[in-house]
Amino acid sequence: MDMAKALRGREAPTAPLRRTAAAIATAGLLLTLVGCQGEDEGADRAGEGGPVVVAPGRPGEKARTLTPEQAAEAKPDDSPNAVDHAYVRRMIEHHRQALTMSALAPERAAADGVKRLAERISAAQRPEIGAMEKWLTIHPSPSGGSGGHAHDHAAMPGMATEQQLEELTGARGADFDRLFLELMTAHHEGALKMAGEALAAGNNVAVEEMATEVVATQSAEIHRMRAMG
Repeated sequence: MDMAKALRGREAPTAPLRRTAAAIATAGLLLTLVGCQGEDEGADRAGEGGPVVVAPGRPGEKARTLTPEQAAEAKPDDSPNAVDHAYVRRMIEHHRQALTMSALAPERAAADGVKRLAERISAAQRPEIGAMEKWLTIHPSPSGGSGGHAHDHAAMPGMATEQQLEELTGARGADFDRLFLELMTAHHEGALKMAGEALAAGNNVAVEEMATEVVATQSAEIHRMRAMG
């Protein structure tokens, strides 16, 4: 009797193992069948029209199999419009003024936090200028010019006036810190407004990405500057 119990005790755990092994085998068979079905379907369609492109469906919808030509036609048109061109041209000029203001900080600022902020602004906006200049090379203005507004500071929100820049250049210590934070906060707020306009009315994906990056970076810096002030 004791031996029978012992044998049953050793055999009992094998039942779950057998069920698990069977389940794994069944799942593997199903995956194999599904994979073969997908490959056969893709092969049939490829045989009909050459290479295929699988376009994911919207939530609740099946994926579609398209020819390269159909995929190209289905791709949204993100050709730059006038808003995209104006944003990039103006933001280059906007960023350049931020670099000019930030370059004054190392020798004039009193607070280390202001100096570090100026370094971060330069480190972020210099490569952004390069990316926007490259974009303009790839997508020249349809008019063939700069649009006539790139150097119109008054038309760009947040831009410091020549008098304000002179005051900032002549300031030192705590006075510089105060004026720098005041002018740069307004400058960043202007950049957010310009980026918002591009996101609302632009059409190019690359410009949308650049504007989104400006919003993320400069929003965080505005919060930091307000805390410092």
